[in-house]
Amino acid sequence: MARTGFFQCEEAERHNKQAGHPEAPARMAAIRHAMEAAGIEPDIHVEKRRATLDDLSRCHTQDHIGLVQRHCMSGEAFPDPDTNMGPGSWDAALLAAGGAIESAKLVLSGACDNAFSAMRPPGHHAERNKVMGFCLFNNVAIAARWLRAEGGVKRVAILDWDVHHGNGTQDITYNDDTIFYCSMHEYPHYPGTGHPAEHGKKNTNLNVCMSVDCGPDAWMAALEEDVLPAFENFDPDFLLISSGFDAHRLDPLASQRLESETYKDMTRAVKKVANGRIVSLLEGGYNLQALGESVAYHLHELQRD
Repeated sequence: MARTGFFQCEEAERHNKQAGHPEAPARMAAIRHAMEAAGIEPDIHVEKRRATLDDLSRCHTQDHIGLVQRHCMSGEAFPDPDTNMGPGSWDAALLAAGGAIESAKLVLSGACDNAFSAMRPPGHHAERNKVMGFCLFNNVAIAARWLRAEGGVKRVAILDWDVHHGNGTQDITYNDDTIFYCSMHEYPHYPGTGHPAEHGKKNTNLNVCMSVDCGPDAWMAALEEDVLPAFENFDPDFLLISSGFDAHRLDPLASQRLESETYKDMTRAVKKVANGRIVSLLEGGYNLQALGESVAYHLHELQRD
């Protein structure tokens, strides 16, 4: 069995308690309950780590960091009604980004083979100087840049299978040829970015566009025929996954038809990338039953040899 690290902490449930918002604290409990029901116990519980200013500054401008801190601490309403933040959001955001780094550090050290960080707020829509789409800081890009700057990793691949294009991750990594970013997403759909003609520096950006109503067969074919060959050519030393579970057929914010079990199959397909050195980070997934089940399948496959 592979040794899988897991990170979640109570601060994640103190961010954005607005009634009726899809990116809600209840997502954390749904994951825990599904893990318990499936008998999944992580091998290692990742310790808390708050991202530092240096960590954040590798991906975000000082203006962006200051704006997020100011709005969190003051309780002043942010102009984007989708992206709420309050006093509990600052610590949660630092822990979400820092948990991604700490998970990567454990995998690099050999303490675990892979890891999953089930934190909020999510991150893949946060651009260098822009908050949007429920995201404050770009957790996956922050982890990738930490791996490059402090982890001694030469090439990092990011696979984003959230149903929405990770415009923020593309914005941050587009001209960085040491990071290969691949997004599988419904197109056209929010946020309207992610055209297949966007290739990045030295072809290190790949957008795989899924039409409305694509099911498991179409997603698996795209993964095996488009994504895996591109990763093989890039030959990464580490794989980060922006794990959105909102391409599920029950999710209210998209029009795809994946089953919970599909995430087991997709996880199995990528487990050999980067010799299995994988850190997966929670992004979307807004039907609580589908989210919990999908995460459980994802974790179960990460734990398999």
